[in-house]
Amino acid sequence: MLDNEEFLLDNAPRELTQNPLRKIWMPCKNGMPAVHIAQRRVCMTNCPTLIVLVGLPARGKTYISKKLTRYLNWIGVPTKEFNVGQYRRECLKIYKSFEFFRPDNEEGLKIRRQCAMAALNDVRQYLSVEGGQVAVFDATNTTRERRGTIVKFAEQNGFKVFFVESVCEDPDVIAQNIVQVKLGSPDYIHTNTEEAIEDFMKRIKCYESSYQPLDEVLDRDLSYIKIMDVGRRYLVNRVLDHIQSRIVYYLMNIHITPRSIYLCRHGESDLNIKGRIGGDSGLSARGKEFASRLRKFIQDQNIKDLKVWTSQMKRTIQTAECLGVPYEQWKSLNEIDAGVCEEMMYEEIQEHYPLEFALRDQDKYRYRYPKGESYEDLVQRLEPVIMELERQENVLVICHQAVMRCLLAYFLDKTADELPYLKCSLHSVLKLTPMAYGCKVESVCLGVEAVNTHRNRPENVNVQRSTEDALQTVPAHF
Repeated sequence: MLDNEEFLLDNAPRELTQNPLRKIWMPCKNGMPAVHIAQRRVCMTNCPTLIVLVGLPARGKTYISKKLTRYLNWIGVPTKEFNVGQYRRECLKIYKSFEFFRPDNEEGLKIRRQCAMAALNDVRQYLSVEGGQVAVFDATNTTRERRGTIVKFAEQNGFKVFFVESVCEDPDVIAQNIVQVKLGSPDYIHTNTEEAIEDFMKRIKCYESSYQPLDEVLDRDLSYIKIMDVGRRYLVNRVLDHIQSRIVYYLMNIHITPRSIYLCRHGESDLNIKGRIGGDSGLSARGKEFASRLRKFIQDQNIKDLKVWTSQMKRTIQTAECLGVPYEQWKSLNEIDAGVCEEMMYEEIQEHYPLEFALRDQDKYRYRYPKGESYEDLVQRLEPVIMELERQENVLVICHQAVMRCLLAYFLDKTADELPYLKCSLHSVLKLTPMAYGCKVESVCLGVEAVNTHRNRPENVNVQRSTEDALQTVPAHF
């Protein structure tokens, strides 16, 4: 009977305590959180996932793997890319010619196999030990035998596998990829263009004879997406969970069409002048002057089929109205909700809510305003905007400081720690031009003075008690 009582006590529902930083409820024991909230990530996968690229060279596999890794990290899924070509370069140091990739080159096959296994060992370390949730294995993986080895490796380690195959028969696209990407590879850094193209074409031929594409019948039990001719057609098979469905949705939206994305904040507002955050005030006189100059700037750019997006807040709509062109309002683009701190000055927040002020400085990305939002919440809210930006060509987004930081962090691959401190000044326009493996950024100041709304990262955060104590023992105010 006593044992039964002890069992019931040990298995009784735990109490809940509200975490002051994120304002979320969490289990606790004797008034203390079971696990420190700062050490816990929200897991979006029910088991680690291994994404495996498949395809001949110059089919955009590395482009896909880098974009996918950037997207998953941005939405909060810890993801890392493992490029087998990089392992090979570190092993060989000097690349000589396509001969290394010949199917009858036993030494080359041995080294390539060793590099693939070294990458898979690092995948195991990342997903099993380091807390990663998704690993992207970037290699050709052109044979059914190699893919079978990877599936067996995943089964032995409890990982799900999702294959992403890029198939392209368009010679113009292949040639463009070779010139734009492969000729900048360390393999050809000291080789002239003609020789490099000739060698790489022969390198592709080395893979073609043994290439076994994913097959609808033979591979019917595998989970995969086949991307054909840079997104003209797709074939999706056995999507098993939430993360795989998000991967499919993302990959079906990205494209490689040259375009530019223009990001800017609204013109200076009346509340900006007063040093108050949030609210829904209109433009100041200088804000209206910026809107006028923005119109001239956009006209001078002579952008084909430009789309203009705003939030549903007065200051962005007033800015767009001055452009004299159609625009689309997005509620998702509204500024971060500061909750009870709306329309307050930072000095007032520090005076009235000193702990809240200190907690935000401790972890600005995850801190949630009482009855408001965090940057982490804002990223989730902006995911549909990112998806549509990936689908579109030329777009001007007129938004707000926190929103612009989140969008910019996606395109520039910034971490959650860097995101809340990105500088997005009033009365400047950022022109983003997506490139093969990154994004070119041009900043244009339109020459209208405005208040500075940027707060630098605090060097010394003054908290009355340690962050550990503040996060674990102080009850939330609201």
